[in-house]
Amino acid sequence: MTRAREAVVSADGTSPWPALWALVIGFFMILVDATIVTVATPALLVAFGTDVNTVVWVTSAYLLAYAVPLLVTGRLGDRFGPKNVYLAGLAVFTLASLWCGLTGTIGELIVARVAQGLGAAMMTPQTMAVITRTFPAAQRGRAMSLWGAVAGVATLAGPVLGGVLVGALGWEWIFFVNVPLGVVAFAAVWYLVPALETSKRRFDLVGVVLSATGVFLLVFGIQEGQRYDWGPIVGPVPVWMLIVVGAVVLVVFVWWQSRTRSEPLVALQLFRDRNFSLANIAICTVGFAITAQGFPLMIYAQNVRGFSPTEAALLLVPLAVLSGALAPWTGRLTDRIHPRLIGGFGMSTFVIGLLWLAAVMSPDTPVWQLLLPISLLGISNSCVWAPISTSATRNLPMEQAGSGSGVYNTTRQVGAVLGSAGIAVLMEARIAALVPGGAATPDAAFAAGPLPDEVRESFATAMAQSVLLPAAVLVIGLVAVLCFARPQHLRTRDPAAADRGDAPRR
Repeated sequence: MTRAREAVVSADGTSPWPALWALVIGFFMILVDATIVTVATPALLVAFGTDVNTVVWVTSAYLLAYAVPLLVTGRLGDRFGPKNVYLAGLAVFTLASLWCGLTGTIGELIVARVAQGLGAAMMTPQTMAVITRTFPAAQRGRAMSLWGAVAGVATLAGPVLGGVLVGALGWEWIFFVNVPLGVVAFAAVWYLVPALETSKRRFDLVGVVLSATGVFLLVFGIQEGQRYDWGPIVGPVPVWMLIVVGAVVLVVFVWWQSRTRSEPLVALQLFRDRNFSLANIAICTVGFAITAQGFPLMIYAQNVRGFSPTEAALLLVPLAVLSGALAPWTGRLTDRIHPRLIGGFGMSTFVIGLLWLAAVMSPDTPVWQLLLPISLLGISNSCVWAPISTSATRNLPMEQAGSGSGVYNTTRQVGAVLGSAGIAVLMEARIAALVPGGAATPDAAFAAGPLPDEVRESFATAMAQSVLLPAAVLVIGLVAVLCFARPQHLRTRDPAAADRGDAPRR
């Protein structure tokens, strides 16, 4: 298998790195758009005269449309070629970005964000598939470190870029900026990414319907539960029933995949690889935490501290800079030492950083005391992405590269969707419980700008308590990372590893 991968690289005497750099330009764009709306929440509330739950759907609609088709788009890359599918998705994403900036109603913006998400879903699996198919397994950590650095920095830089654009030009420009970047990315991929071998694939349409229905019902129920006080949402149908039905549909989906004999949407044998299964659990919690942490922090900065969108976003600069600067170093280490060491350090310091941040989120905390835990989050993020993503794909055969990357990215995005939904519910619940008077209505509090002195303390406490949710979820991911098996290429250097039970399990 290693010789096959090396042959792909050396067939025309070119390096795979320029192609990967071209692909990650667009990958950066689509991940920035997953979080860039966070800092624009107050501006959108005022611009459209709507409520916070509706504005949160500007993010959730994008994440849903991004997550649900990933299982299919990974297979599309195997069938029609990663380059072709990526370019088609990039065109859809760029045009949808222009549409987002030109919208005049919140409903139209949500629909345009769905189109953006569909384009993003076509692009994402192709990046990991190219890495899997062009880099030897023993060198994949360095490639994944670039992928991980882009994923980490883009997701975290979204609020920073959003704050600058909202403060200087208006909320529309968080979408308009994608248009010139999309054109550059299209040209780079067209010229630099090679056409890889394709294979015929069938598509499990029943699986597509089941997975899409299950994820939508589950997330929609969580997202809208607080708004409807967990009571009836459609006629006599309560919110909790939607959540239960969504979970049941997902169970049926897994059963269907086990019964499908031709080409299931998700090849369950992928999960026989221990590290692939554990990496999917870990990345789900990371996706949850990355998305969830931004909302309470940005609301706290703007409504409690009175920061402008730009000032609020600049709080995250140390996080983004440290994450991007350290990621190449952690990627090289990932090829040399056990991934549980790097990943375990990253996940544990991620939890510590969030707990530390929650402890100092008071109305009058000096800014430098906020920047310390935020900087720790940057260090931790640099140690999370490469070990997890490399562990997921290290043992994948080339013929399952698209399918495996589709599953992995679906898991990550489902985590992000649940993080967006869960943090909205918790923020509203804590505000209702802690903030007295008129500010107890979350929509009024979010839209009010800087809050009066009598409610700043309780509002800050509500946002700080909300940060505890992603910290708690990350503990699950930490346990998964600590259970990683030793990769095969390291085991061959250390034959005694097999006797210690560190051999990958398939």
